[in-house]
Amino acid sequence: MKKVLYFFLIIGAVALGFWLGSPVGRRATATSTPDGTHKVLYYVDPMHPTYKSDKPGVAPDCGMRLEPVYADAQTGTVGSAQLRSASFPGSVHIDSAKQQLFGVQVGSAVETSGTYKLRLFGRVAPDESRVYKLNAGIEGYIQDVSSATTGSFVRKDQVLATFSAPNASMTLQTFLLNLGAEDRFRKSAAEGSVEGQSVASVNANLQLRTQQLQNLGMSALQMDEIRRTRQMPDSIKIVSPVDGFVVARNVSPGQKFERDMEWYRIADLRRVWVLADVFESDAQYLHAGSEVRVSLPGQDKSFPGRVSDVLPQFDSATRSLKARIEVENKGYALRPDMFVDVELPVSFSRSIVVPAGAVLDSGLKKTVFVEHDDGLFSPRAVETGRRFDDRVEIVKGLEAGEKIVLSGNFFVSSESRFQDETEIYAPVSGQAQQEQDSNTAQNKRQQPELKNPGPETSRPAPTTSISPRHGRHHG
Repeated sequence: MKKVLYFFLIIGAVALGFWLGSPVGRRATATSTPDGTHKVLYYVDPMHPTYKSDKPGVAPDCGMRLEPVYADAQTGTVGSAQLRSASFPGSVHIDSAKQQLFGVQVGSAVETSGTYKLRLFGRVAPDESRVYKLNAGIEGYIQDVSSATTGSFVRKDQVLATFSAPNASMTLQTFLLNLGAEDRFRKSAAEGSVEGQSVASVNANLQLRTQQLQNLGMSALQMDEIRRTRQMPDSIKIVSPVDGFVVARNVSPGQKFERDMEWYRIADLRRVWVLADVFESDAQYLHAGSEVRVSLPGQDKSFPGRVSDVLPQFDSATRSLKARIEVENKGYALRPDMFVDVELPVSFSRSIVVPAGAVLDSGLKKTVFVEHDDGLFSPRAVETGRRFDDRVEIVKGLEAGEKIVLSGNFFVSSESRFQDETEIYAPVSGQAQQEQDSNTAQNKRQQPELKNPGPETSRPAPTTSISPRHGRHHG
């Protein structure tokens, strides 16, 4: 019999210990103590403090566990931390354990000077002074076309196409006649003949015919070939004037073209432009001669550049200016219309700077959380200035050396709002309720009695008791 009794005693002790160690048991034992402290008044939803329950459990809307509100937090006796919190509206006390759990880091606002990198967004464009257009100076027909297409790399004097122009025959024949006259007069001059004195006029005529052929589209290379062979060519060659890339090609075999038609457009990309977008507030840092660094996104390639000019045109849609940057394009890594990143080193004077993540920007105002005591944080509105990489300048609202929340400020902000909501909707304490009842009775005595005519007995007008709000006033 004693063994059975001992067995049930052991089972009961284990069950009691399990119940006391469980969350339910801890909440039940925490509802009251012999001296009356830590008495649970009600339970609230952490996400919606307006929801209250007299029993523990979970919130019906979000499923979070209800948090208890204790009686000692609503009494008139407050500690030094509460007095300190009352002097800073919106302040909240977070112990070190919670700070470590939620990654709250505290640091000091510093006053410093130095340099930072102004990052711009740019687009590659050909240098306009290195773009060559090959146009027709006469009517004609395209005969042969090379394999060079748009985007192909071509060498200087490489034949791109050939054409025939019947109206160019007279000019070619005159050029050949002038070449023969030049040879004859040079020979006469060498022999001392009087006819040799006309060499100057012959050279002037030859120079005129050379310019006419250039205007027709003939290259200097083919004119030298005619000088050497003294034969009229069957067609005129279209050659590349420089080493570069074909930007445009508008010819095909057998095509008839008119005068002034553009055959090819060649771009020399050994040096290119980068057109960077500069906001009007940052335009003051760019001037002609500034050294910058141009890099390709996602690639380990960068190029030195120099600002040649800040264009006067203003884009009202993006509210930005265009900065023209000249870059030596080694290996032709930069191609037209590619997007690049531009970094410009900018120096700034001594100012108060904090990490950009320490500032909460709601769109209407910017806020930081300042630490006054160990774990006591209060919000403070600040005005920000320039941004230095991952730091931001504070122009008003913060002094150097003040401790602020560097990371985890979203958690601190939510705790501050939760505490404010809890204080607004907290029930009235016993002492405040007695003061309210006495004030109501005194007001009733001061009011004159209202008598209703007729045989019915006058009845006192009903009064409605409205509990005053306790906590911080929120407008």
